[in-house]
Amino acid sequence: MTQVIIVGAGPTGATLALLLVKRGITVKLIEASRNFRRVFRGEGLMPSGLDALEQMELSSVLERIPHRAMEAWEFLIDNRSLFRVDEPMEPGGKPVTLVSQPDLLEALIEEASTYSNFEFIPNALVQDLLWSEGRVAGVKLGEERSISADLVIGADGRNSVVRNCASLPIQQESQSFDVLWFKLADSPRLKNENVFYSILHGGQVLALFRSTSLNLQISWVLHKDAPMDWKQVSDWSSVLASVSPPWLSEHFRQSAKTIERPVLLSVVVGRCPRWYAPGLLLLGDAAHPMSPIRAQGINMALRDVIVSANHLVPLLQNDSGHAAIDAALPLIQAEREPEIIRVQQLQNEEARDGELLHKSALLRWAVSQLAPLLGKRIRQLWLTRQLKLRQGVTQIKLIV
Repeated sequence: MTQVIIVGAGPTGATLALLLVKRGITVKLIEASRNFRRVFRGEGLMPSGLDALEQMELSSVLERIPHRAMEAWEFLIDNRSLFRVDEPMEPGGKPVTLVSQPDLLEALIEEASTYSNFEFIPNALVQDLLWSEGRVAGVKLGEERSISADLVIGADGRNSVVRNCASLPIQQESQSFDVLWFKLADSPRLKNENVFYSILHGGQVLALFRSTSLNLQISWVLHKDAPMDWKQVSDWSSVLASVSPPWLSEHFRQSAKTIERPVLLSVVVGRCPRWYAPGLLLLGDAAHPMSPIRAQGINMALRDVIVSANHLVPLLQNDSGHAAIDAALPLIQAEREPEIIRVQQLQNEEARDGELLHKSALLRWAVSQLAPLLGKRIRQLWLTRQLKLRQGVTQIKLIV
């Protein structure tokens, strides 16, 4: 019986594991963490991600866990509203939905665990890969345990241990940057709405939304030319209030004691020139770490899963052998890579627009002052880009 090892129980690994075990394939899913309650996990499911879950017959899982549909996106510049877009953007389409990723992962693994051909191995660090005659043949979890497999799939994120062990380098893109991530108490104003706010004030950029855990989450972009040393800041409520509209500034000051110390997220964006080696496949952020712009990481990962399943399931079900499995791996990359490249380009365009406004006080002033005149045109340009980030660039269909 063919056995697959998947390293990393994030959205890529958990969904692929469930997809495979439901089709009779033996899977061992290895996760380094004790649980899924990390400080930061992407929550935004675009229509492309929702469609992927629906194709995998996992929509019912989503219904059982905390989730919230987005109502709108609003962009503010120097305390003036530039434009607002309601959800869903497409007539008759699906709104972006925020989902509790820890609950999603736990539900996926709970369902997979009902199958006898599935084993979940938490709190286990992959130390190295097993090799046999130039082919990956499993993983080493330590001096006392090794597990053999016909295929190892690295789904262990942007800092992938599997990728490093396989010496598959990543080419970083210029849009890599750092973000501070905050959590604080909910705002009374936002209890009755679910709006994603993008705020630009005095060159500072922050985003704000209400999470599925009913607290506020804020991302603050750390620009290289920022005069502030964030590690020395002791009063974040005043700093955040200074760049926010009055209603939000007041909330920051009133909720100062609830603002948690920020977490630094180093955003690495790039792609591996090669996602595979004999006996090994990289997927999701392990193969192509994405920018957090429009939550593309989780959505592209779910689409990776569908394409990978289409290629691999017939081979694994029929015990087609190592040569056939290895021949399928470059085909998976070839099918997925064009969309990944285009989506990263779209993310880069959005980041570049923000960087222009950050650097030019004159441009910010002009856009702010002319917001009533420019807002409609900027809104339309933004919408055109979003439709591809929301729906995906290529057609993806599960056929196995």
